[in-house]
Amino acid sequence: MSQPTPLHTTPTAAPTAAPTAAPVAAPRSGAPSVVDASAVSVDRLIADVLSGGHGPLPSELVATSVFWIHHGTRLAGGDTTYLNQYVLVRLGGTFGGCAFEAGEITPEICRDSSGAPLDVLLRDAPRPLRIAALDAYLSHTRPHRVAAEEGDAEPVTLPAGVPEVRAKARDAAIAGLLDIEEGTKVGLIGVVNPLVAAIRERGGVPLPCDFNLRATQWGDPVTDDMHEVLDRAEAVVATGMTLSNGSFDTILERCHSRGIPLIVYAQTGSAVARAFLGAGVTALSAEPFPFSQFSAEETVLYRYRTGGGA
Repeated sequence: MSQPTPLHTTPTAAPTAAPTAAPVAAPRSGAPSVVDASAVSVDRLIADVLSGGHGPLPSELVATSVFWIHHGTRLAGGDTTYLNQYVLVRLGGTFGGCAFEAGEITPEICRDSSGAPLDVLLRDAPRPLRIAALDAYLSHTRPHRVAAEEGDAEPVTLPAGVPEVRAKARDAAIAGLLDIEEGTKVGLIGVVNPLVAAIRERGGVPLPCDFNLRATQWGDPVTDDMHEVLDRAEAVVATGMTLSNGSFDTILERCHSRGIPLIVYAQTGSAVARAFLGAGVTALSAEPFPFSQFSAEETVLYRYRTGGGA
């Protein structure tokens, strides 16, 4: 599973002390449906969408715009430069996004795919564009804002300010979805240093896993063996970028079979990950485009919880 250097976007935030997350109801009937996690997969979700199982037929919709962003950030006091590429799809009033590995797609895809029927992108596009198109579709059928208005998601306002302030607050909001006891081993699939710190502040013991980092800011070793982490962890926090590199299904099945919580933090495929709430995903921090690192003003992420564990 390959991931952009060093994996995940620049952390950007919720109030510096993340608000206490009241349990949020599982998605209502208007939300993407979920099925038993033993049978669920991203490819099956795409097939269900193509058949009209989640709303209008994608063949009747058009990708207004396809574009990409190449973004780099180094937070003050850190020694890691986060490099990320995103491909984005606009569908009417909503966007879908997916990070991708350098070289996976080329700029010509924006010219060739803008204005394409959505079903063509879902069937034939490279995986990152398929995920972005799926994210756009599911965001179109139920925006996170609407889910919050209906009481199924908790909006968290990220404070205006410098990247370091927003990073700390954002990752505190993600860690706030963890309901753990002191000393709980927390697998972290996709390492950003402020999230490592936020897990520690909640009493967890991070088990960091990343394909491009070898150590955290504090010298903790980072493994590239996801299966080792999934075997040892008592809870897992995973980046939405696992949707892009194809490892999401494995993480979902492993956490479900072991009965451990799976928390997803997603800019990539935030509405895609939402479709798996209650089917292996225990909680979700969803950050729709435009992502928080692209603004110094207040922005909003949305936190979802299911009623129980994985």
